[in-house]
Amino acid sequence: MAVYVGTAGFSYRDWDGTFYPAGTRPAGMLETYARSFPVVEINSTYYAIPEPSRIDAMARRTTDRFHFTVKANRRMTHEIAEGPPPFDEFRRAVRPLHDRGRLGCVLAQFPWGFKNTEGNRSYLETMAAGLDGLDTVVEFRNSSWEEEETFDLLAGLGLGYCCVDEPRLRGLVSGSARVTSRIGYVRFHGRNAANWWDSGRESWERYDYLYSESELEEWLPGVEAIESGSDRVYVIFNNHYKGQAPANARMFEEMLRGLLGDRVITAEGGPATQDPLWGQT
Repeated sequence: MAVYVGTAGFSYRDWDGTFYPAGTRPAGMLETYARSFPVVEINSTYYAIPEPSRIDAMARRTTDRFHFTVKANRRMTHEIAEGPPPFDEFRRAVRPLHDRGRLGCVLAQFPWGFKNTEGNRSYLETMAAGLDGLDTVVEFRNSSWEEEETFDLLAGLGLGYCCVDEPRLRGLVSGSARVTSRIGYVRFHGRNAANWWDSGRESWERYDYLYSESELEEWLPGVEAIESGSDRVYVIFNNHYKGQAPANARMFEEMLRGLLGDRVITAEGGPATQDPLWGQT
């Protein structure tokens, strides 16, 4: 059993001088990131499925103990009514990570409009078959999925459940800690309730939030429970604006090490507190 803490993405210009040392070139960000955290969630695959060689190049730029979780392409989650999902193409893209033992899991994040209906439950079966052999976790945004039948369905299909921390607004899922497969997954989106539904703002403004220590402490019992019921857990911070995600990831990793000890995997350079590359946030 192991817990990996990291962030959703690593290539952000506004992390220069906050998380990354000032002047860090984009080409060197992944290597620098991997000296601080043992896992990263790749989100670019949501927008376009890359060539396998590009994914393999990313793997070769990191150590053998570094994990990648990969977000499912939007045609597999958000545009399923527009044509056959590209399961085979996606599988080819992530094959290098799978073959190297570096693929933590696939993250299938569905939009709020993907509600708990018979047709959508059937689609989960289709997706499970299309991604068979790849550990996959599902993130719901709509609260209609929060029922025992959903957890039973996911478990029966071999799909993991992605626990989320997000604004406590009507219609959004709550921050429950559940495990439905051998992979546990928690995503921290921030609690910026004022900007969550505001369509007039930029998308990054939804995730502009810095967690306090007390807010993160709320999740310690949940992550401990998830860890006890799974083979490995990925804890991912998506509040990426101006380096807030790595700041909170660092904070939470230290909390978890105090609770779980060496079951919390650190970066190649050792515990986060010893990382000399950490900037001020």
